[in-house]
Amino acid sequence: MKNILVIGSTGQIGSELTTELRKRYGGDHVVAGYIPGAEPKGELAEGGPSAIADVTNGEQLKEVASKYHIDTIYNLAALLSVVAEQKPRLAWRIGIDGLWNILEVARENKCAVFTPSSIGSFGPNTPHVGTPQDTIQRPRTIYGVSKVTTELISDYYFHKYGVDTRAVRFPGLISYVTPPGGGTTDYAVDIYYAAVRGEKFVCPIKEGTLMDMMYMPDGLHAAISLMEADPSRLIHRNAFNVAAMSFAPETIYAEIKKVIPDFQMVYDVDPLKQSIAESWPDSMDDSAARSEWDWKPQYDLPTMTKDMIEKLRVKLL
Repeated sequence: MKNILVIGSTGQIGSELTTELRKRYGGDHVVAGYIPGAEPKGELAEGGPSAIADVTNGEQLKEVASKYHIDTIYNLAALLSVVAEQKPRLAWRIGIDGLWNILEVARENKCAVFTPSSIGSFGPNTPHVGTPQDTIQRPRTIYGVSKVTTELISDYYFHKYGVDTRAVRFPGLISYVTPPGGGTTDYAVDIYYAAVRGEKFVCPIKEGTLMDMMYMPDGLHAAISLMEADPSRLIHRNAFNVAAMSFAPETIYAEIKKVIPDFQMVYDVDPLKQSIAESWPDSMDDSAARSEWDWKPQYDLPTMTKDMIEKLRVKLL
């Protein structure tokens, strides 16, 4: 039985991933790692053990790994794209210095490590349509630079020390559970909240701007199924393209209007978010993930929209 540590367990991905892992492996086998001031609450606190796990404190990570006999680490500690541009040194300290600490713990304790990358790891010179698995990665944001670095360091630890590192390049993740936290793709979450609340949505991304997106249940499935995959099949490791849907603001708006006809949207483009969005892929080729570990998404835009609106109506109204 695996003993899993989820670092960043109270964040946008971590809160849902921790819950899903506990369903699969049992609550006692999944430790919710957090930093002071972001303690687990409710079901997350009651469903299993929790521990302070600050990625910038290597000794603390060693103690947690030893105490709970950890053999698998899901490392979700990072600043999202827009926040990272405002705090680049902190973004590096958490994303890269923190990962180094985690990989050292993994090397000493023979742990497997999942550290997600992102569509942000690509840049303006990357092919934007059908972005290949192996292609040029020259991002111009600190978020993107740190994600490319996580891929390279993770591969380094696999080849040099045999640490079982694996990752996916997440698109924008859409969820009704945890509010967005400063990402370029967060408009695709905010728009559903506005629609269900009966508010006019002010879109910060320009009409016609395509970006890859994914519903959170598919994101959780990608992370867990990759870590459960037969390592002998993996040609790539850090990191796999995974895709589910690609759309522009007007496309998601039109889909929501099929369910909420009175919904209205206007544009007020945020220059920083727009510049970041334009440097990212319109769509990714995820054939490597499909062939090496049988990746397949469950949701497209219509099925996600139906589920998001149903769930948010229960949550908000």
